[in-house]
Amino acid sequence: MFLQIKEINKSYGYGDSLAKVLNGISLDIERGELCVLLGPSGSGKSTLLNIIGGIENADSGSIIIDGTAIEGMNQKELSNYRRNHLGYVFQFYNLIPNLTARENIEVGAYLSKQPLDIDDLIETLGLTEHQHKLPNQLSGGQQQRVSIGRAIVKNPDLLLCDEPTGALDYKTSKEILNLISEVNKKYQSTIIIVTHNDAIKNMADTVITLRDGAVRDAYHNNVKTSVADLDYEKPFKQAH
Repeated sequence: MFLQIKEINKSYGYGDSLAKVLNGISLDIERGELCVLLGPSGSGKSTLLNIIGGIENADSGSIIIDGTAIEGMNQKELSNYRRNHLGYVFQFYNLIPNLTARENIEVGAYLSKQPLDIDDLIETLGLTEHQHKLPNQLSGGQQQRVSIGRAIVKNPDLLLCDEPTGALDYKTSKEILNLISEVNKKYQSTIIIVTHNDAIKNMADTVITLRDGAVRDAYHNNVKTSVADLDYEKPFKQAH
């Protein structure tokens, strides 16, 4: 098993203000899977993603990636773990404003011992004509493509996407989801997408639903739906 999450617990606060955010979370994800972690705001999904990513520590439990447990790592070991094994895509891009699209992606390549070919990746991202533009010259969707490129150019074992379409409109959201799906197929990346959008679950290999800090449902899709054929009852949350 590529990713094993065992009995993860996490609380914030003390005494009467103690709030349990994760309550005994256990799940397994195979290498190369696209996993959707679904749940409403406050369900604990982003906290779990941060623990997997080594950004936060669990109170108890174990995260094992490709046979290596991350609990007990010191800061240097955690830093190396994130650099060598993880890619992270955020809702709000977090690009370096004075670097071009290509240079932002190259930053990710510098952090890797075995980066992907940048020209090939930029073509896959649909950014060939935009690679020399600064972030403020790009649309939201193009900036998110750069963010995905910066994460995936490291050739990470695991790509973590925290609400990657949360700041995008309906049409652009579908384009970004299609890109994530293509990255999963082309590079055999293991990908976890955190979202509150129920429609996205049908494109996943594995769907895990969190509610009140616990796993409420977990299943495999025997037949995945393409992004183009995802059936939404309502559009994605619009950008403001």
